[in-house]
Amino acid sequence: MHDGLFRDASDASGLSGEPGDETSEAYALLDVHGVVIGLSPGAESLLGRTAEEVRGRRGADLLYTRSDTAGLVGRCEPGAVVDLGRAVLRHSSGQPVEVTLQVRPMATTGGDQQWLILARDSAGRRRHELGEALLRGLFTESPVVIDVFDTELRFLAQNDAQRRTGTFGSQECTGRTMAEVAPPGLLDLEAFEARQRHVLETGEALIATEVRGRTPDDPDREHVWSESILPLRGRSGEVIALAHAVVDATERDRAKERLALVNDASTRIGTTLNVLATAQELVDVAVPRFADHAYVNLLDPVFGGEEPSHGPPYDPVRGAVPQRRAASSVAPGARSEAMVPMGEVDQFASGPASPFALSLASGEPALMTGAELVAEFSSADAGRAALVSEYGVHSWLLVPLFARGAALGTAVFVRSERAHPFEADDVLLAEEIVGRAAVCIDNASRYTRERTTALALQRSLLPQRLPELGAVEAVGRYVPASGHSVLGGAWFDVIPLSGARVALVVGDVVGHGLHSVVTMGRLRTAVRTLADLDLPPEDLLSRLNDLVGRLQDEHGHGLTAGAAGTTCVYAVFDPVSRVCVLARAGHPAPARVSARDGRVEVLDLPVGSALGRGGLPFENGELTLADGELLVLYTDGLVRSQDQPLDAGLDRLRTALSGLRPDGSLDAVCDEVMGRLLPTRPHDDAALLMARVRGLDPDHHASWELASEPEVVGRARGLATRKLAEWGLEELEFTTELVVSELVTNAVRYGSPPIRLRLIRDRELICEVSDGSSTSPHVRRALETDEGGRGLFMVAQLAQLWGTRYHARGKTIWAEQPLPDGVSSLRGTP
Repeated sequence: MHDGLFRDASDASGLSGEPGDETSEAYALLDVHGVVIGLSPGAESLLGRTAEEVRGRRGADLLYTRSDTAGLVGRCEPGAVVDLGRAVLRHSSGQPVEVTLQVRPMATTGGDQQWLILARDSAGRRRHELGEALLRGLFTESPVVIDVFDTELRFLAQNDAQRRTGTFGSQECTGRTMAEVAPPGLLDLEAFEARQRHVLETGEALIATEVRGRTPDDPDREHVWSESILPLRGRSGEVIALAHAVVDATERDRAKERLALVNDASTRIGTTLNVLATAQELVDVAVPRFADHAYVNLLDPVFGGEEPSHGPPYDPVRGAVPQRRAASSVAPGARSEAMVPMGEVDQFASGPASPFALSLASGEPALMTGAELVAEFSSADAGRAALVSEYGVHSWLLVPLFARGAALGTAVFVRSERAHPFEADDVLLAEEIVGRAAVCIDNASRYTRERTTALALQRSLLPQRLPELGAVEAVGRYVPASGHSVLGGAWFDVIPLSGARVALVVGDVVGHGLHSVVTMGRLRTAVRTLADLDLPPEDLLSRLNDLVGRLQDEHGHGLTAGAAGTTCVYAVFDPVSRVCVLARAGHPAPARVSARDGRVEVLDLPVGSALGRGGLPFENGELTLADGELLVLYTDGLVRSQDQPLDAGLDRLRTALSGLRPDGSLDAVCDEVMGRLLPTRPHDDAALLMARVRGLDPDHHASWELASEPEVVGRARGLATRKLAEWGLEELEFTTELVVSELVTNAVRYGSPPIRLRLIRDRELICEVSDGSSTSPHVRRALETDEGGRGLFMVAQLAQLWGTRYHARGKTIWAEQPLPDGVSSLRGTP
């Protein structure tokens, strides 16, 4: 109850004591005889009586149980405040009122003794105790710094927490402004006073303002405080003072910075699946927010893309594993050692007793001062030790990189420009960041190894080198897809056929991954096997289509289950007739580039369904190719993009091929086309096969119609011998006569007319005998008593290659012999 003192001012005008200033307190003033002189409004309310009613009555009359009031107050010593303890007052209604009494001696100006008695009921007593506890808590026990300023911004009071900080030393602050007592550099005083004036003018509190500055005991590091300025109001509501509460938020702010750095590291480290790029991201995150210089060394096997060792990273007897510099970053304006170029071995780090090796062995970080670091370097690398001293390195932190229990390398953080060294919390922070980076580096390393292995597998299933042929000069290119879909099913092939003919193949298995690669390998092998049977293109695709169906039935969801949907184009070029026969199964049409004017034409050929998808039978298309013309076969990965239709891709192909010199370097032409059509990171793998064709000159082949009679064998030998003499191949006359004799004899005995003999001089000498029978010849070992059966056996022994191909009107048996050494095999050279 705070209602003021006496309403009757005359009753207190002669007092020289300090009765208090709370109107809710219950005060009674008694003279030396214990007679009531006056009551405060609080006492009136407590007793239910007015001051007029009790004035002149004895104080004992106000007690519930009469007692000698004078005797009670007589126990007081002059000038002392005495707690009289519990008492019971009588309310005007007759009810008892329990209170505690406190008495203070007073004196009038005339020297008469009087007594000021304070009475508090239980609620008032609790409020009083709470007020005392609040003041004690705020100004004595609270860890929060509290200052009170007047309206002139001068100190009125400070709590004990402010004094404990020692910010203002031993100087007295009361009556002075912050600018007069604050040490230099503590905070921005103009901004502080502006905030105080704002509260004075508006009466609105400023809560939790972040303030930065430096303290006298730690001038090299910025501190952060949370400041609140509260207006203190008088009874009339005007602001009469300011309360200034300050909480040190430095550690909280640093924890927030560390958390922000960890979050930044989680988003910035590991954005690529590249080991060196990931290591560089680690040091870029750390500099300059955490260190002035940072670098990463990776163990030599990890740097080279190999699997890290899961055992100890070094053997003390044989020496440690070398570490190579993988990444480095320096803060702007900071100096750092440059003793180890990127990619080179860090000799000091690679020593078996170096801090690097010891840290990898123990798995624990190493923290050194500049002096300790110089001592470590001095014995191993005096030049490096001198640089450490010259650059002012004063704090050096090494953290090992581990992932999946294996050592990857080490990360080093250096402070030279900033004055504060690394602390225990900094070590924990570095371990957190390095741990995240180690996982990313390991992932990148594993991805690189897996990608390299996958590409090696895929390239092993593609032609390692294309054959050198007289009829076709061919160049092929394969580009894998980027990202996770690196494995694809695109392939190309060039297959020599009998009669100097050449087969050109490009195919594409649907999907990506290991399944597509395995399917591609099986289909490419199947195409080569079927090509050896000299099947026409449409028949070969039909048999390949049947094979794809069987693969689906056999393997279901296995490695080759994705064969259905494979596209393929198969072309056979005959250099004698210059006719190219093509068939395609759901594949983009090849393009032809004219040797005369460079005109580009996308061929209009019949198209069958993709393999394994059923549909109409495959059909052949034919065209005659002039010498020097280019035939371009490709997969849709070369011309189809994610945001454009196939027609747009074909237009881009025409543009890329237009203007090229068909007679130029085929390798250069192929590379230029790939560069024009493929993006930097293709979403699909792509294959391209470019073939420059050349027909066989008329004087490099000869054919004769033969009668179906035994006597024709001798004539056939003579015809062959004379043609070999024209070609300058007399060395081959004996073996050629035997081959011709056996093949013609076989046609006369077991075949049917018409019989035809043909000699072809290409890179080999080719002898062919055709007849109208489709009877399949075979080689057998004749017994001593057999009269026949040795013909084809002799041919197989004399020829380099031999075989049979079938056509609509019979078959052709052919045999190849290599040309003698020193004999030119160039076209047009007799």
